Amino acid sequence: MKILTFDIEDWYNCDFNLNQNKWKNFEVRIYRGVDTILENLNIANTKATFFCLGWIAVNHPNIIKKIHEQGHHIACHSFGHDLIYNLSISDFKKDTEKAKRSIEDITGTAVTAYRAPGFSIRKNTSWAFEVLSELDFEIDCSVFSANHDYGGYPTLECFEPSILLLKNGQSLKEFPLNATSFLRNKIVYSGGGFFRILPYSLIKKLSKNTNYLMTYFHPRDFDYEQPMMPNLSFYRKFKSYVGLKNSLNKFKSYINDFDFIDLESADNKIDWLNARIIKTF
Repeated sequence: MKILTFDIEDWYNCDFNLNQNKWKNFEVRIYRGVDTILENLNIANTKATFFCLGWIAVNHPNIIKKIHEQGHHIACHSFGHDLIYNLSISDFKKDTEKAKRSIEDITGTAVTAYRAPGFSIRKNTSWAFEVLSELDFEIDCSVFSANHDYGGYPTLECFEPSILLLKNGQSLKEFPLNATSFLRNKIVYSGGGFFRILPYSLIKKLSKNTNYLMTYFHPRDFDYEQPMMPNLSFYRKFKSYVGLKNSLNKFKSYINDFDFIDLESADNKIDWLNARIIKTF
């Protein structure tokens, strides 16, 4: 099972320290980025899941409309792209509820899947799962069961679609990121900087050898001409901009070499009655 997903945000959202009030000061490049993705998916006859920012839905609603009209699965990526551990429980709930409502107002369909910005659900913010269940989300795609720049939940040990049991008595279906070992570390090769920097032959081999693959891409991943955000650390600049020149060609090969499906289709294929059950408390 190989799942294709995109986080729909603009190029400047690679800077998590940038105040949302300043977003409108930057060049809008999200339209060309989304068009590039949609054109290539149409050519490959492939459907995907798009985790959309509520802010994009409010300020650029035609993007959400276009994705939805082309038959792709729409999900939620928060409203303001804030890292969850920087929010209180009430602020997270307000942000998520606002995002969900903003997207649903455009598509007219329920949004039931969520991914946290920066995969920022950690052990000490596992309350986010409960908030999601309270807001009628059924699926989460935020878990990275290893150390990560902005998140990481190594103690959860979730590497395949599983049922999360929550403290409030509810449950969530979890589609985590999957990783491979590299120099004694866990890395995600199916999106982000590692997809752009690793040779495609290795990405193809790793992807072929796993039964479960969760990808994640952004419009900016295929925008070689995007400006560089000035206030990022050297490490963040490297991870955000390395390999942009060849990333689109690698992506085209990827969606032609594998049969990807969207998250909604993956959900329908899984025998959840026999899925692994993981307690979050």
